[in-house]
Amino acid sequence: MAKKQFKAESKRLLDLMINSIYTHKEIFLRELISNASDAIDKLYYKSLIDKKNTGVSKDDFSIWISADKDARTLTISDNGIGMTKEEMETNLGTIAHSGTLDFKQETLEESANTKKAKTAREAIDIIGQFGVGFYSAFMVSSHVRVISRAFGEEEAWEWESSGADGYTVRESARNGTGTEIILTVKENTEDEKYDEFLEAYRIKNLVRRYSDYIRYPIKMNTEKRRALPGAEGADENAPPEYETYIEADTLNSMVPIWKRGKSAVKDEEYNEFYKDKFMDYTDPLKVIHTSVEGVVSYDALLYIPAKAPFNYYTREYEKGLQLYSSGVMITEKCADLLPDYFSFVKGLVDSQDLSLNISREMLQHDRQLKAIAARLESKIKSELQTMLGADREKYEEFFKTFGLQLKFGVYDNYGLKKELLEDLLLFHSSSEKKLVTLSEYVSRMGADQKFIYYAAGESTDKLDKQPQTELLKDKGYEILYLTDDVDEFALRALMQYKEKQFKSVSEGDLGIDESEDEKKAAEEKAESSKELLAAVKEALGDKVAEVRLSRRLKSHPVCLTSGEGISLEMEKVLSAMPAGSDVKAKRILEINADHAVFGALETAYTNDKERVGTYAGLLYDQALLIEGLPIEDPVAFSNAVCALMSER
Repeated sequence: MAKKQFKAESKRLLDLMINSIYTHKEIFLRELISNASDAIDKLYYKSLIDKKNTGVSKDDFSIWISADKDARTLTISDNGIGMTKEEMETNLGTIAHSGTLDFKQETLEESANTKKAKTAREAIDIIGQFGVGFYSAFMVSSHVRVISRAFGEEEAWEWESSGADGYTVRESARNGTGTEIILTVKENTEDEKYDEFLEAYRIKNLVRRYSDYIRYPIKMNTEKRRALPGAEGADENAPPEYETYIEADTLNSMVPIWKRGKSAVKDEEYNEFYKDKFMDYTDPLKVIHTSVEGVVSYDALLYIPAKAPFNYYTREYEKGLQLYSSGVMITEKCADLLPDYFSFVKGLVDSQDLSLNISREMLQHDRQLKAIAARLESKIKSELQTMLGADREKYEEFFKTFGLQLKFGVYDNYGLKKELLEDLLLFHSSSEKKLVTLSEYVSRMGADQKFIYYAAGESTDKLDKQPQTELLKDKGYEILYLTDDVDEFALRALMQYKEKQFKSVSEGDLGIDESEDEKKAAEEKAESSKELLAAVKEALGDKVAEVRLSRRLKSHPVCLTSGEGISLEMEKVLSAMPAGSDVKAKRILEINADHAVFGALETAYTNDKERVGTYAGLLYDQALLIEGLPIEDPVAFSNAVCALMSER
């Protein structure tokens, strides 16, 4: 029989298919099983809309897999609708022609207005619609035979090909309707071990991974062993004898947990599915099970873990949800379904509406995928908001684990998503002594308080003792304590919350109103001390941008504040990064005019101006230590302290 040739463009596409399109060769089995499922769907669909086909039952359908190691063949067979000779020529002779897509379009057009057809369309969800999945078989096969008998036909036909060199079609024989695909598996090479695709355990693993939720049973005869019953009177201490037997195993579960109603799934089932599917040993903190119908329909089963993966805050961590199309896994981690700030979420999405490209691995960035991602983002935000309101203890447990990621989300992309995330943030409160939301903070603000105040540093204990907080505490103002490196960057990105701006306790101006008498007294003191402050500034040189009398200190002698630009804490964070940073905060040394230290400065300026430089250096180094910043010359600082202690 003369061999027929693929068209020139088909040859190129087949070569591309074998060598480039699919990342993992193992997915060939997924593709062939999906095609078998589609074939069964087509026949089942016909039985629903054609009154003559009342003898067809869904329980009669199945997909069989068998491997012959000696012959190096792997066979996938179904009892679906089958193909005529013409359909073989069309579907298999022209690469990228989809019989499934044609079938779907035809049936929708023919029965668009019938109620029974509408029911059938809702029941049938055909997977393959691009026409190239079949050719993935050539990635692992040197030769492919397809034997098929179409529904209602007496003849069977066989299509045979060894790849791009062409194919033949001839009459064949087959008992019953359906299709049988026989792959001659390639020989092993140095780089590829094709023998694995003939091993039962490997086949089972691939079915469980990619095709576990195909709606028809996928079966395979498996060799097993069992102990023979002992003969009467035999020595009961004798070792048992075993026999080998063959048993048909169903490899797939068929009914995914996410397709069941919420009321039909127990908490234990959700938890066990999570631990088994995502390899965690602890129950999840939160389960989100949702089903959406509309322009784009999908089922989603999402989990918020109780603990962060060991590599969560590293570059090695890969975000993403498992993506299924009608129960067939398309990709293990679809990163496009989750924004970075919700990257801690694990789970899966199953949709019949996604547009897939030829590989079924790389999704087109189409409107359906974007629509699903947007809805998931909204759903996750809503569930976290509900948890925050209904189960504060659980939410705080979540936030201590993943709150850092939410803060990064606020700061990322110049605050693009700050409105989405701002109500999910928690910070330690100076007055409440616990984590609070921004909304709770604002609700407690007095009429005279203009700003949301915060202090950034290493720990809440150290921040609570900062000199810069004295005046605010004295006025009864609440302060948010920021202890994560990203915190201040996040608040800077927010800029304001409910029309209340954020202000650091270390900013030059705290924005607190003063009485006329207080303003006048402060201005007069600053004017009379102008020369002294200038002398201190001169002694410190460019270490500080300014020296001034403080309006925020009460019991402490000195502190550092910052002018416009980055803060002292932000400077520390940037300097600690691997690449380092030359960006410096504008340092302002503030001195408490009511403290005894200032009196000593005044005396030194009057009687011994050289000592002003020593005092200035000590005060500056003290301010650095308070801020947790390194002093430039620890030896000189120690010697100066010892010299003062030894004076009589």
